[in-house]
Amino acid sequence: MNIGDPGRIAEDDFSRLRDFIYAQCGIYIPDNRRYLLENRLANRLKTLNLKGFGEYFFYLKYDHGHRQELPRLFEVITTNETSFFRNTSQLKVFQERILPGILEKNRKSGCKNLHIWSAGCSTGEEPYTLAIIVREVLKLELPAWNVRITANDLSESVLGAARRGVYSDYSLRTTPKDIVKKYFIEEAGRFKIHQDLKSLVTFGQLNLNDRMQLKMVPRSDIIFCRNVIIYFDDAMKKRTLSAFYDNLVPGGALFIGHSESLHHISRTFKPTHHPGGIVYFKEE
Repeated sequence: MNIGDPGRIAEDDFSRLRDFIYAQCGIYIPDNRRYLLENRLANRLKTLNLKGFGEYFFYLKYDHGHRQELPRLFEVITTNETSFFRNTSQLKVFQERILPGILEKNRKSGCKNLHIWSAGCSTGEEPYTLAIIVREVLKLELPAWNVRITANDLSESVLGAARRGVYSDYSLRTTPKDIVKKYFIEEAGRFKIHQDLKSLVTFGQLNLNDRMQLKMVPRSDIIFCRNVIIYFDDAMKKRTLSAFYDNLVPGGALFIGHSESLHHISRTFKPTHHPGGIVYFKEE
């Protein structure tokens, strides 16, 4: 164990911590982002009164409190920057093209069920945005449908915030004003999502590196996993996308981040190009 400067992480300690994090949740931290561990774990070392990153690794591996520490580790290494109606051009494709098509297909089959999976939901802005769009598209037809949005994240802390459903105006910075007025209650400068909207979303902790957990997610018509796989190496990306493919019903759609691509990662999905980005389909 190399203690050294508590503010800097030694090469062997970085390798151990990186491998440990990867084994736990599939997030891969490349050599050129060593500073990320130094910056984000500094407060954990201080809180636990540890002298360096080597001690922190041994704490994670062997201390009796390591199970309680894992959620804290996940929280500090993941980025939770998000907002309602993030990437409006992509959501426009979802609202105007993809969702109506899947709803019509389900109508014709006589099955008015719709399941959407938000994988990597952070503090809830994405799944609540999807719930708003579903309500806007179905309108008065909504009560006749069984709509379920499953929202998962690695961090229990962000899931707690998501379940509360109370946001600052910063989270609503990209949200149309009429939508804010229609679906939120303003209280003391905070914005609370309407209860009937919350009822469409079910939040739960999930590790995308745990295949048993992934198999428990209900089959989905649509999966949103935006700005998540960028943290994975190619092997983890392939495992995750394979799980998504297995989860989707035939004809189901996958949305990933607008700057992300499945090129060279997966050929199982059929890409369709739209002005707002690429949507990937599981062929029927």
